[in-house]
Amino acid sequence: MDFTRLISRQRAFFQTGATRSLDFRLAQLQKLADAIAASEAELFGALQRDLGKSAQAAYATELGPVLCEITHARRNLRSWARPQRRRSPLLNWPARAYIQPEPYGVVLIIGPWNYPFQLLLSPLIGAMAAGCCAVLKPSELAPHTASAVARLVADSFSSEYIAVVPGERSVGEALLDQKFDKIFFTGSTRVGRAVLAAAARHLTPVTLELGGKCPCIVCSDAPIETTARRIVWGKFMNAGQTCVAPDYVLADRAISAALVEALCRAIRAFYGECPRNSPDYGRIVNRSHFDRLVGLLGSGRVACGADHDADDLYLAPTVLDRVALDDAVMGEEIFGPILPVLEFASLDEALGLVRERPTPLALYLFTRDRRTQERVLAGARSGGVCLNDTVVHAINLDLPFGGLGESGMGAYHGRSSFDCFTHYRSVLHRSLLFDPSLRYPPQRFSLQTLKRAYRFLLRG
Repeated sequence: MDFTRLISRQRAFFQTGATRSLDFRLAQLQKLADAIAASEAELFGALQRDLGKSAQAAYATELGPVLCEITHARRNLRSWARPQRRRSPLLNWPARAYIQPEPYGVVLIIGPWNYPFQLLLSPLIGAMAAGCCAVLKPSELAPHTASAVARLVADSFSSEYIAVVPGERSVGEALLDQKFDKIFFTGSTRVGRAVLAAAARHLTPVTLELGGKCPCIVCSDAPIETTARRIVWGKFMNAGQTCVAPDYVLADRAISAALVEALCRAIRAFYGECPRNSPDYGRIVNRSHFDRLVGLLGSGRVACGADHDADDLYLAPTVLDRVALDDAVMGEEIFGPILPVLEFASLDEALGLVRERPTPLALYLFTRDRRTQERVLAGARSGGVCLNDTVVHAINLDLPFGGLGESGMGAYHGRSSFDCFTHYRSVLHRSLLFDPSLRYPPQRFSLQTLKRAYRFLLRG
């Protein structure tokens, strides 16, 4: 594909002003929702082939969140796009000041393989709501979903407005050589660095949604069974292939053994004695990731799980205890169904362990004690925090979702998705009816008088 020509056509369409109309944006968002509903069966099949997702899991983690985001954007778009009044100092009188939301223009959205529909389409909703044109690059590691999305978009939108460009890694690299007005990338920290370097050549602003080892601190006052269920739910959905999944547990020494037992009970309750046969449990995306994960099973002691089958890309939900900080499983983001549990003797020790590592995308804490919650919020940095649960903060459309440091930059979801693809242009509109000569040369006042005048005239 001639990417230069594609982007030129999108830029020409954007410059016609067609995408600026709120009616146009609302209509296109509704068209996207209708297309998703019409393609539901095909998308379910694609997600099952790529990641072993059941129809229920595919809707709950992929289609459902996207449709809710479209509804939210359509309901709120007119208020988001409204100019925002600002005060103007007396020095500019008579004048009015406001901030005008403007679409960035032609944007590139690069999606990951773990939620290949949701994490590609969700930022697209923000781009469409903002009034942008978009090029989408789905992950080649989820090829069936990439093909289904390409057909959905091609059947619903002209390529000069929205285009999907599937292909291998080299296609993404070629797209990054082009000049876009904004780049949105979801994926690994390693690739995020390469995206940021490529964007720097054109001074293109970026949003990076990356990952990291998300810690889960469990204090001695946490209710064991409820805590275990919520950790297991967040960790093992999508076979652990979730950027905000709890990567490791730091458990108070007093309850660590009981928590490990409860985690294993919750796994059996959710997925049965043989999770391989559960329709609610997925598969590892490919052999390379499978082999990497199996190589981490030698850390600590297997409390439950660890069964695996390379032919089926199946790795059972696994809990490891007696894990040491220098074990292989603690050296990288796991991104799979392996949960190491480490002990701590004091909250200060747990916070120290978290602070020693790169800033995670999410931080989880289970405790009833408000002072402990405040200490952790003040003492550890992260992109987001969820107290007494896991993952669910990411589905709140009124909370910006994003990372910090090595876990990313920028945020989206809900209003933040609109903001992500919007430039807020400052506008000062002065009247031509009054033009005092005091500001023009020659200077008529002493420096002291000028200082006093500025303190008065520059007040908003």
